[in-house]
Amino acid sequence: MNTLIRWGKFNLVGAMGMAVQLSALALFNRVSAGHYLYAAAAAIELTLVHNFIWHLHYTWRDRSVGGSRVRQFVRFHLSIGLASLLGNLVLMRLLVQEAHLPVLASNVVAIVCCSLANFRMGNNWVFARSTGPQ
Repeated sequence: MNTLIRWGKFNLVGAMGMAVQLSALALFNRVSAGHYLYAAAAAIELTLVHNFIWHLHYTWRDRSVGGSRVRQFVRFHLSIGLASLLGNLVLMRLLVQEAHLPVLASNVVAIVCCSLANFRMGNNWVFARSTGPQ
């Protein structure tokens, strides 16, 4: 598949994931008032599971034949998951505490900042073309 088409699919899944993450963050932040980083971490994890399922069955559907789903899920969390979690939490901390931006606006900025690295990790490692038995 053409990389540009795959990038478009990645962004479509990302847009759905952003809606999931922002909705979950708004809810979790309301429930745990004052603990926006805990709320963000929970929302990110929920979104990671959502996005993994969509990427597996839509974005990288042509590459999901063969390999272990568990291995892909672990790779997803070790790369995209850690980058998203750390990137979001660090950027949100800076944007909320230092720049005094609202929590949801800070989360949007953090998501956008992490997206290119996440695509590259997904395309080149998590859902990479199989090179033989693993």
